Amino acid sequence: MAQDPLFLVAAGAVLIVAIILMLGIGNFARSGNPKTSNKLMQWRIAAQFIAVLLILAFVLIRGKG
Repeated sequence: MAQDPLFLVAAGAVLIVAIILMLGIGNFARSGNPKTSNKLMQWRIAAQFIAVLLILAFVLIRGKG
């Protein structure tokens, strides 16, 4: 499974979501610009949507075995 390109893309998308989340929380925690935190959370939602679609695609394509 770790050699499957679709799995690697989905895992990479999840990692990107986690990084965006940490950046947003970090900016919020150090009292950064609230607009920046809000923009990061908007990017997180979009990235999370893409990650969920990739995970669903992986399950649908590879789950028929």
